This record gives sequence, C-alpha cells and structure tokens, in this order.
Amino acid sequence: MASRADNIASSLSFANFSKATELKNRMWFTIGALIVFRFLSFVPLPGINPLILEDLYAQTRGGILDLFNTFSGGSLERMSLIALGVMPYITASIVVQLAASLHPSLMALKKEGEAGRKKLNQYTRYGTVLLCAVQGWFVATGLEAYAAQSGLAAVVAPGYMFRVGAVISLVGGTMFLLWLGEQITSRGIGNGVSLIIMAGIVAQMPTFIANLFEGGRTGSVNSFVIVGLVVLIVAMILFICFMERAQRRLLIQYPKRATQRGMMQADRSHLPLKINTAGVIPPIFASSLLLLPLTITQFAGNAMSTESTMGSFVVSLNQYLAHGKPLYMALYAAGIIFFCFFYTAIVFNPEDTSENLKKNGGFIPGIRPGKNTATYLDYVLTRITVIGAAYLTIVCVVPEYFLSQTGMTMMFMGGTSLLIVVNVTVDTITQIQSHLLAHQYGDLIKKAKLKGRMR
Repeated sequence: MASRADNIASSLSFANFSKATELKNRMWFTIGALIVFRFLSFVPLPGINPLILEDLYAQTRGGILDLFNTFSGGSLERMSLIALGVMPYITASIVVQLAASLHPSLMALKKEGEAGRKKLNQYTRYGTVLLCAVQGWFVATGLEAYAAQSGLAAVVAPGYMFRVGAVISLVGGTMFLLWLGEQITSRGIGNGVSLIIMAGIVAQMPTFIANLFEGGRTGSVNSFVIVGLVVLIVAMILFICFMERAQRRLLIQYPKRATQRGMMQADRSHLPLKINTAGVIPPIFASSLLLLPLTITQFAGNAMSTESTMGSFVVSLNQYLAHGKPLYMALYAAGIIFFCFFYTAIVFNPEDTSENLKKNGGFIPGIRPGKNTATYLDYVLTRITVIGAAYLTIVCVVPEYFLSQTGMTMMFMGGTSLLIVVNVTVDTITQIQSHLLAHQYGDLIKKAKLKGRMR
C-alpha cells in the first residue's frame, strides 16, 4: 500500500511540473552551471600550445591519465584551467574526515554542529589549495620534460614564470569548480560536486561510442567484444539500480496507545538500512587516493632521468600501478572496502539512533532499549555493509579487469564511471521528486487556508 501511494504521489507531482516555477528555475540554473563547467574545460592554460598538446597526449594515451581525463571531462587532455577537476577537494576531504575521527580537537569540532562543520570545510579548502599547488607544479614540470624528450614544444615559454602561472591557474580553476558546485547545491537541485563529476564523465560518452563503433568497423575490436560490452553495461545498470534500492528493514514497535474508540493499539514502523549506506563515496575516495600520487609520479617521472635511481624507481612504480595491473586492482578494491566501512560509520551512528528510539518510546522486538539496541544495530549494519562493500568492489573492479584484458582503453564505461552516473542520476531524480512533492503540498496548504478564510 505504501509503495502504491508513493507511486500515485510521484505521478501527481510530475503532472504538476509545469506549475513548479521554483523547480524549473533551479533546473535551469543547474543546466547553466554545467554549461559553464563544459566551457571552462576548453580554455587552455596560459603558455600552452593546444595543437601540439593534442599530439603529445596522443603519444602518452592510456593508463592512469585516461582515467583522470575521464573524471575531469576531457580537461586533462586539453590541459585546461580545470584540468585537475574536483579530485584534490575529494582527497582533502578524505584527509580531514580521517583526522576528525582520530584527532581529539577535530573530533570536538565535528560535534559542535553547524559551526564545527564550517570550520572543517574551511580546513578542507586549505588542503585543496595545497594539493592543487603540488599537483599543478608537477604537471607544469612534467609538460616541460615531455617537450624536451619528444621534441614537441607544448609549452611556449618554459621556465618559472610558466610554472607559477600554471599553478595559479589550476588552483583557481579547481576552487571555481568548488564554488560552482556549492551554487548548484544551494540554488540548483543539489548534489553539486557529484553532478560536476557526472557531467565530466557523460561528456566523454560520444567519444566512447564513436571509438567503439569505429573499432568494430576497422576490425580492431571484435564484434563479439562489442556485444559482450553492451550486455555487460545493461546488466550492470540493472544490478546497480537493484542494489541501490535494496534495504534491510528493522521492525520498530511503540507502546500501546488509546485510540478515539477507547481501544489500545500498538504503533509499528520500520527503520530502513540501505545495503549500500555509503553510496558512491567509496569508489570516488579510492580513485582519488590512487590518482593523486600516480598523477604526480606520472608527470614527475618525465622530469627525471631514467638512468638515475629515483627516476627508474618512479618509472617502475608507474608500471606496477598502471591501470588494469594486479597491484592497482588490489589497492583499488582494498580502498573501496575500507571507505565503505569508514563512511558508513560516519553517516550512521548506532548509539544516537538507539538513544532517539529510547526517547520516543520505540524499541526493536526482542532487543532491550539502550546499549543492547545499539549493539544490535551495529551488528546488523556491519553485516549488510559487508554485502555493500562486496557489491561495490564487483561493480568497480570487474569491468576494469574486462577492459584491461580486452586491450580497450576507453574508460568511459568503466565500473566506477558507470556507478557514479547511475547513482547521481537516481539521486537527482529523487531530489526533483522531493521538490515536486513540496510544491504540491504547498499548494494544498494554500488552498486549505483560502477555504478557511472564506468560511
């Protein structure tokens, strides 16, 4: 009955879409912000020759740079102002959240509510600027080294002025993306940073499709591989949608209360626990942690002599951690599993939930309120998180292994990319439905007030 009522409510909400002026304004603002993001991805860094850079990137195509390029929406390939994307911000947020769980002073800030959250966000931005500066410096020096080795002068005037200008431009581009994401969250339909990441991935879709069918036409890609890839993508989308909506519903019972007829009736409800409580955060966190050092070593390795000990070590490290290699897959899977449990522990606190149930008189049948309820909730959450972590690991690692084994370097439909696109799309639709329902109930309240005044 509840699901049927939800379906009726959602259908009525979509019927009133044309009347929801505020929602339409929010959607137009979000579309405009994403258009600005796409325009910025075509603005090159000062001192870069875009034509020569295209040839240079074609020679170094493949591996971790393609993955980073996918997340940045092709900005790295064009070395635009937003070539680093929002990955430095995500990495900085990981560090701050880990520190907030371990350091006493930061843990106290976390418990202060809105003021503490703003302070932690400020620390995250400081960390973002620092990471952008470090990555930007290595990107600039790596571009100069590429030009010296290959003879393609992508940098018009190498030197410290170019490096400083590149660092300032990359830091400014990333910070502008963060501001744009905040504006989408507050003035748009929400999920600002996630929508920016998804827009970058979706922007690579035409290139992926064109390369796929061009490979089938020329014979470089087997027709059976293409069919298998399409079937795998469809199956993964269905599997992701099923797992993202899967829940473990715990029965919550409240004491008996007297009804209007004088009868005693016990109220019941359910506490829904999602199988994947952490959502899309673990793959993004794991990817960003791997991309940060690998991007630095990828560009720094070109600035070092391969004959030196450090240069040979960096080259060997990049080879072992190349995309699709066993060590990369193992570290990626371990990062996903770790962040599944870590982020679930952050967003869901069994002790707070049990305390709230106790205050409202609710309890789980067969479990004593208080500490026993918290222990039981932690036990159930741990078990379903194991399933969620296994699901995320399979979805993210298996397609990457398939692409690496078939020799395909088209990273758009990798497991992580597909998971982000499906999750953010579902969350965005949910946000739109929430705005529509709020608009519908607002109209009902206004009509009820008008009728009351007429009487």
